Amino acid sequence: MSKNGQPRIGVFICHCGANIANKVNVYEVAEFASKLDNVVVAKEYKFMCSDPGQELIKANIKEHNLNRVVVASCSPLMHEPTFRGVTAEGGLNPFYFQMSNIREHVSWVTEDPVLATKKAKALISAAVRRVALHDPLTKKEVPVRPEVLIVGAGIAGIHAALTYANSGKKVYLVEKQPSIGGHMSELDKTFPTLDCSACILTPKMSEVGKHPNIELLTWSEVEEISGYVGSFKAKIRKKARYVDVDKCNGCGMCWENCPTIITPSERVIRKGDVIIKRVEQEN
Repeated sequence: MSKNGQPRIGVFICHCGANIANKVNVYEVAEFASKLDNVVVAKEYKFMCSDPGQELIKANIKEHNLNRVVVASCSPLMHEPTFRGVTAEGGLNPFYFQMSNIREHVSWVTEDPVLATKKAKALISAAVRRVALHDPLTKKEVPVRPEVLIVGAGIAGIHAALTYANSGKKVYLVEKQPSIGGHMSELDKTFPTLDCSACILTPKMSEVGKHPNIELLTWSEVEEISGYVGSFKAKIRKKARYVDVDKCNGCGMCWENCPTIITPSERVIRKGDVIIKRVEQEN
């Protein structure tokens, strides 16, 4: 049982205009709810989310010394913050509130009014039982680290990194391949406009490499994420390159002595209409 003493629950049922009332007998449901354990008062109203509806809830919290509130209406995605605020304005912890969705889960999906009313009763009964076990929660503020980790340096990752970095925040851009660009770097044109792929991608790749707010981690993989919202920690494994990236200018001379089996057997250099082929010795 909660530290707030014996539950004194108020149940408030919304007609939602005709959205709920056309299928659910809200008067019958209110009568049913009033007889549930720990329910002190049960009332129905045309629009519980309206100002008069909210005032009705707050007035009943004070009049009946309620310490729990159940509202049966629409989806919590729409009005749960509204009714939590009303509960708090009534002098209660906002988490002593429970919402029951009898619109999307009942009236909108149940053809038979009798079955709809029965289902609404069941959902409200469950909400009443649940809210009796609620504990008061408290919100707290914690410092948030503004850095962001972006995994994958394809065109989407590159664009996201630049957008965030241009706002003045630090970005860690992780790519498992030795170079960034992803699949777009392998394309000649983009669909559906047939724009030049390199014309779009290359300037962004260059900007990522030069941006002071972006730390580029290529040939790397994320191994572990820990922490919580606002303070995550990431463990990133950087694979061995055997190349000093600070000195490398991408000339390709190291290919001649590379001991790996992925050394290209043939290099093609195009200079205007002249094609120069150089066959590399196999290892």
